[in-house]
Amino acid sequence: MLRYLLPLGLFLILAAFLYVGLSLNPRDIGSTRLDKPAPSFTLAKLNDANKTFSNQDFNGKVSLFNVWASWCVTCRYEHSLLMYLARQGYVVYGLNYKDTREKAQEVLTRTGNPYAANAFDKKGQVGMDWGVTGTPETFIVDKQGIVRYKRTGQLTEEIWLKEIKPLIQELEKT
Repeated sequence: MLRYLLPLGLFLILAAFLYVGLSLNPRDIGSTRLDKPAPSFTLAKLNDANKTFSNQDFNGKVSLFNVWASWCVTCRYEHSLLMYLARQGYVVYGLNYKDTREKAQEVLTRTGNPYAANAFDKKGQVGMDWGVTGTPETFIVDKQGIVRYKRTGQLTEEIWLKEIKPLIQELEKT
């Protein structure tokens, strides 16, 4: 009898691990930045290399910080949602990641610019400081400059309505 129960028990344990593993998002590796101050940085703005954007620009308002690139196909899919959010009055900042200034500006000229300001991170160093693993990634930064949310991958209307909008509304109260 034990001879049959041992393999059955091992099978059930393995099946439980597989079941839990399949329910996880493989792109979501978490963030060491959550509930900590946004990394300190100062970068030239994408549209004007003589002006800068820094982590200090987050202070005093709840901000959506979107990491994107002209070469990122998925970024194109979420762009219309970002445009909608900007039209609705949400503060959307961008970090143009490992791109060329010319191609990034061309994309924004052609598709519209949802960003209140856009930092140009040509080498990707600031992205690495934020823990960026690819594009797109989106962070929510509270009024005190603390990172409160990270989303790896495309923003969708469903994610906006279920996760991000309620968080922003809660953070706006504080």
